Amino acid sequence: MSKRSHRKRVPQESVSTFVSGFSHEGRGIAEVNGKKTFLWGALPDESVTFQYTHCHRQYDEGKVISVENASPNRVIPQCAHFGICGGCNLQHLSESAQIHYKEAILLEHFAHQANTQPKEIAPPIQADPWGYRRKARLSVRFVPKKNKVLVGFREQDSRFVSDIAQCEILDSRIGKKIHLLSTLLMTLTAKAHIPQIEIAMGDEAAALIVRHLEPLCESDLTQLIDFAKQHQLHLYCQPKGPDSIHCIVPDHHHNTLFYDLTSYHIRMYFHPAQFTQVNQAINLKMIDQAMQWLNLQKTDRVLDLFCGIGNFSLPIATQCHHVVGVEAQETSIVQANKNAEHNHIHNTNFYVHDLTQPSQSTPWYRQSYDKILLDPPRAGAKEMMPDIKNWSPSHIVYVSCNPITLARDTKYLLALGYTLEKAGVMDMFPHTQHVEAMALFTLKI
Repeated sequence: MSKRSHRKRVPQESVSTFVSGFSHEGRGIAEVNGKKTFLWGALPDESVTFQYTHCHRQYDEGKVISVENASPNRVIPQCAHFGICGGCNLQHLSESAQIHYKEAILLEHFAHQANTQPKEIAPPIQADPWGYRRKARLSVRFVPKKNKVLVGFREQDSRFVSDIAQCEILDSRIGKKIHLLSTLLMTLTAKAHIPQIEIAMGDEAAALIVRHLEPLCESDLTQLIDFAKQHQLHLYCQPKGPDSIHCIVPDHHHNTLFYDLTSYHIRMYFHPAQFTQVNQAINLKMIDQAMQWLNLQKTDRVLDLFCGIGNFSLPIATQCHHVVGVEAQETSIVQANKNAEHNHIHNTNFYVHDLTQPSQSTPWYRQSYDKILLDPPRAGAKEMMPDIKNWSPSHIVYVSCNPITLARDTKYLLALGYTLEKAGVMDMFPHTQHVEAMALFTLKI
């Protein structure tokens, strides 16, 4: 006998309710028939009508179809695809309210996990909230029923690809050309075998990495090359894994992207597949704040953990005695060394090491450091927390893309005798629920 399905029937009728709260995922929270219900498109203190999308034992989910009594924080979304595309889901919330919402989440996690609050809440780091995104992975799907190649982000709460013409948060060099990419791919014989296009943009050039599951015929490759040249794009192809990425256009060796850190007279080169911050305007302000919070002295030795291609390491090196950068990705460390050499910075050393693994036997671990910068991935820097005691730096600047792991690691640092001096949000991803933050810890004397 087959097991009985536990999937609950989704009611078809629309329901009116009052929205009392807001979740960390950017959904309104309502109580409907004694059950918590999460609503896409709803804001706190609104009366809305919604349609159920999923029903679970402990909670339900729905999507707003009309708003009867709107929040004063509600605005008209700028993007015509809002509500369908899952690329960003807070466009209906005013920009000032978005910042307040993200700051509240950060402080809530500090209180809940570390039982603390920063002595000072730093002003948020903000920039233009439109056309800011320089890196993204666009999904591609040929849909025979529509006789069209869709290029964009996944639909909200779905595996389908959004049918969009342009993207308001992507840098306009690509964001305004989504429909052109769709038209181009539709002409290719390999259109059903291209699952994604990764984009990366520097200050002067933009690149496309076309992932293809089958070899491209000569005519397809010619059309891609012509498109890249017409729109002044760099073109890369990826027939297999990341190691198979190779440059097609331009055909000379100077094909690397770059961005300038003008305040420090530094030019950062990078490969389009390497990690760089998606929002360059925020990145520049973020570096400036980190430098200020570190209170660098000419005699300081600084450790930059999760250093990437040297985004923080090289500016720091201009104002201190020596910088050691550590990163798991070997290609990033190679690039960091190249960037140091190109910018004539000679007081840095970079090491390849997986920072989730023991470090005690490595040469960089046995050195002394006055200050530390941490810029970990979403998983945080839990494995490094016991090692902080070994160095006992006077200042730690923690750059976080996940307030949950930041708060968790804060608890460790407080136990080691550090004070949470300052913390504040950075609006790296406007119109999304992502919360990026920076925190300053100082060692109690």
